[in-house]
Amino acid sequence: MPAPQSPKIDLEDDLELIIDYYNANHWGDGLPIIPPTPARIEKMLGHLLPIKDKVITNLPPGYGDATIELIAVNAVMAGCKPKDLPIIIAATEAMADPQFNLSALQPTTNPVGIWVIVSGAVAHEGRFNMGLNCLGEGNPGNATVGRAIRLILRNLGGALPGEMDRSTHGQPGRYTFCCMEDANQTPWGSFHQARGFNEQQTSVTVVAIEGTMNMNSHAKDPDELLQVFAKTMIHPPSNEYTHGGEPWLMIGPEHAEILVRTGYTKLQIQEKLWHLSKMPGFEMAQRDFTRAKHSRSAELGELNADSLLPISKKPEEIQLLVCGGPGTHTVYLPSFGNSRAVSRLVEN
Repeated sequence: MPAPQSPKIDLEDDLELIIDYYNANHWGDGLPIIPPTPARIEKMLGHLLPIKDKVITNLPPGYGDATIELIAVNAVMAGCKPKDLPIIIAATEAMADPQFNLSALQPTTNPVGIWVIVSGAVAHEGRFNMGLNCLGEGNPGNATVGRAIRLILRNLGGALPGEMDRSTHGQPGRYTFCCMEDANQTPWGSFHQARGFNEQQTSVTVVAIEGTMNMNSHAKDPDELLQVFAKTMIHPPSNEYTHGGEPWLMIGPEHAEILVRTGYTKLQIQEKLWHLSKMPGFEMAQRDFTRAKHSRSAELGELNADSLLPISKKPEEIQLLVCGGPGTHTVYLPSFGNSRAVSRLVEN
């Protein structure tokens, strides 16, 4: 996309024409955009205007410079507010961390989407949804910040569908995928604090997620509940079993209360899920199991068809996040497998 300081594009003052022009040049995601006029960009930048040319990182596969100004351009297009820009900058930096493995995520045939989790002090502002329908439509903060990240991956990383982005099917989460942790409903300590941040700080975490699977269980016994969760997590054609992944469970507050009623700690929950979700190698297609043996032999030793494959390399890599409203629901979010979530402090 052209840098904001480029000569103005000579278009009529017609929003529909501008949107068509942006989509025709592959700068948009197919939805209407907010035109990034110089005035809007300057407003988005705010006090960061003097350092607008600072390069935050380079994003694969095109390795375009993610300057503060170009990040702001995409934030404007997505409909973000200026207060969101520091979150988007931090998320952009997090995606470039080697352990996130963006160079593999961007061109893959996998439908993986980037889930953005906002945590900490910003919860008091009420801009991000962490309750009812937190992964759904209707909330401006969730919708626009998640969308800005995808636009940045397209426009600065160069991952255009059908070109460098080779995703076979994609998924709706590739339009926008963002929510907030509900620390007040978390009975075993917040995810935000577990990542090393304090209550006065805001953090953002990026996660490579293949999709979502709702788990609707009315079980009231914690062991029974964990059993059905683990059975849902087991899926043979899975990157997680092939590489040793980082599976995520977005636990509804009602299920969280059941799990801790008898004194289960977070680690005990993770350990039970880790053991209960082990899968024998013969469940996989032969070629898939061959890939798993190649990928995990250093970790697990010699594998045969009867070997039990853990979904992650260790129990602590099963991530638990409490979000959502009332109801007997928890969401399983399978990860890309060969990627790890990365968190960054949001600096205003």
